[in-house]
Parts: sequence; C-alpha cells; structure tokens
Amino acid sequence: MKTAIRVACVCASLLSPATAFAMSDADCAAAWTKADANTDGKLTESEGARYYAGMRVANKPVTDGALTKEAFAENCKADVFAMATPTAGAPLEGANSFTEAQAKDRAAAAGLSNVSALKKDDKGVWRGTATEGSKAVKVAVDFKGHVVAN
Repeated sequence: MKTAIRVACVCASLLSPATAFAMSDADCAAAWTKADANTDGKLTESEGARYYAGMRVANKPVTDGALTKEAFAENCKADVFAMATPTAGAPLEGANSFTEAQAKDRAAAAGLSNVSALKKDDKGVWRGTATEGSKAVKVAVDFKGHVVAN
C-alpha cells in the first residue's frame, strides 16, 4: 500500500505542469539584493513591481506599503515569486475570467515589465506587449494563468 501511494505521489509530481521548486536561501538573498536598489531594507512597488505582482497573484497582502526583507524571504522560499514554465501548447484557449489587471499582474510576476495594450481575443487569451530585459515582446496570458512571451 505504501509503495502504491509513493508511486502515485511521484507520478502526480511529474505530471504537474507548473511544478516549482523552492529557491534556496542564497537565491532569495541574491534576488533581494538585486531588487532593493536603494538598500533601505524594504521594497516599494516601484523597486519590486514583479514581486508585488507575485504577491497579488498569490493573494498575499503587503503590509504597511512596503515589502520587508523578512516577508520577501518568507514568500521567496514559499515559491510565491517562482516563474512557472507554461504548459506545452500555451497559450491555451478557454473561458478567461481574469480581469485585465489580473492578466497584467501575471505577466509582471513572470518577469515582464511595461505590460500594456492587453486585449482579450475571441479565444479567451489576453494579448498585448511587454518588455523582457531590454527587448520588446508580445505577451499572451491564457485562462490558466500561463504567460507566454515572444
């Protein structure tokens, strides 16, 4: 019986399309250092827009208008800021209940900036433009929250 349960758990983890792995303490510390540009020990939304978007996507509140180093580390280790790999074939067609703001947050949480001109197409996919690094890209957000940029 225990073997069957273990096999089922392993199979389920392998089949999960957006399996994320917790970042290490070192990875989270490096991300914090990069984001806290003014080194004041807290992130404002202008410093860490991607992380604020990740918090909104995860339904996590940011208290007192700033993300502290401790709250950042806790959420980082809990994979709130993890960038999931989209399912093969994404963006997927389907009834999309995300608002434009929610779709924009998903794109920002995936590391894109300057997300704009989002319009939902007739297949239920939010499409627009964004910046990835220094490159302008087209972005799509499907009904499952997959973000695809190209």
